[in-house]
Parts: sequence; structure tokens; C-alpha cells
Amino acid sequence: MANINITSSECAWSNFEVKLLAKTIKGLRGFSVKKTVESEHIYGAGDQPIDIMRGNKKYEGSIKVLGFEADALNRAAKAAGYDDITEVPHELITILISYRRNSSDPLTTVTMSGVQFTEDGFEMEQGAKNREVSLPYIAMNREFK
Repeated sequence: MANINITSSECAWSNFEVKLLAKTIKGLRGFSVKKTVESEHIYGAGDQPIDIMRGNKKYEGSIKVLGFEADALNRAAKAAGYDDITEVPHELITILISYRRNSSDPLTTVTMSGVQFTEDGFEMEQGAKNREVSLPYIAMNREFK
């Protein structure tokens, strides 16, 4: 069993910064980044797997922003000649997520490149104090530095 140090601190929300289209997202409410590798069992004689075969890789995630940030992204897309953020070609969009666990630690950066936003919209509920917009995406690559 691994030794777990329960007194160590994890990254605090205040230690994260997300940049989209070279702009720091101040209205950030959440984000996710995921890499999936297709994997399946290989069977031969009997009913037990004899190996695991790996296949295609997939990169995806989402960012959740306040409404004014989503509006700004869509205005920028329109100014560039597109209907909205979902129409901007993936070659033009990169998301950078930077963080430090502690102020003395080196900066870690996750780069999602070739980002294609797949949805644009928003929901509101009675009593809401702000408008949040989730923007799911797929990407061509993920890199950690």
C-alpha cells in the first residue's frame, strides 16, 4: 500500500490560470481535460483475456465560463468572419492551463492544441446570480510541460 501524506496541499483554484485565444479567462468557473485511449481485451483459447490491445487516442474537455466571457468569444469569432465559437477552425484555437502547487514550485502547463468547440449555448435557473456557459470541445493533442 502506498504511503499517503494527508497533510500535503493540493493545487488551489487560485493557482490556476486558463488562456484561450491568448486571453486569460477571468470569468472561469471550471474546466476539464481528458485523454482517452481505446483499449480492449484480446481473447484466445478459454474465457480469460490473453492481452489488451490499444487503439486510437482521443482528447477532449470543456471549459465553464461566465456569460460575458462566452459572449466575448462569440464576438471575436464573428469579427473574424465566423458565426460563433463553434465555427472557428480548430487550427486557430489553443487552450493553455497553467498552475503551481505551491508558490515555490515550477509552473506546470497543459496545452490543448487544435481545439474545436462542439457546442455553444447557456442555461439559467430561477434564483441564479450569474449566467454560466459550458463549452465542450475536442482537441488534436494534449501536452504537459
